[in-house]
Amino acid sequence: MPRTYAALINAALTGRPDDLTVGIHLCRGNFKSTYFASGGYEPVSEVLFNELEVDAFFLEYDDERSGDFAPLRHVPSDKTVVLGLITSKFPELETADEVKARIDRAASYVPLDQLRLSPQCGFSSTIHGNVMTEDEQWAKLAHVVTIADDVWG
Repeated sequence: MPRTYAALINAALTGRPDDLTVGIHLCRGNFKSTYFASGGYEPVSEVLFNELEVDAFFLEYDDERSGDFAPLRHVPSDKTVVLGLITSKFPELETADEVKARIDRAASYVPLDQLRLSPQCGFSSTIHGNVMTEDEQWAKLAHVVTIADDVWG
């Protein structure tokens, strides 16, 4: 199945302009702060990172249901990984030190200059939204910016 999906996505991208950057988000669900899937990326990592003809991967890594960073060892040097370490499901801010430590762990598999930071998903995948206020969502985004500035300057 992963190869079939990769081929379908690649076919959809055929003929894209050379200056178009394409990223893909692997979503496990985001309805009213819930999810419908869990599990690490290991079973699909080789195909995902090496056969899918995209430039960036937006990966959910906000809790243990996402697995570890070991699958990132398959990421080639010309791809970017956006680590979704900040949850968009709940308003509590993750500690900056723990987020930075997790970035360091990911950087043991992919060079730091290929990594980025973001929320793990959008704040409202449906009209229902998540269990957060607009101010709490802005606080999460500001938190991402502050941590990213600390890590990447």
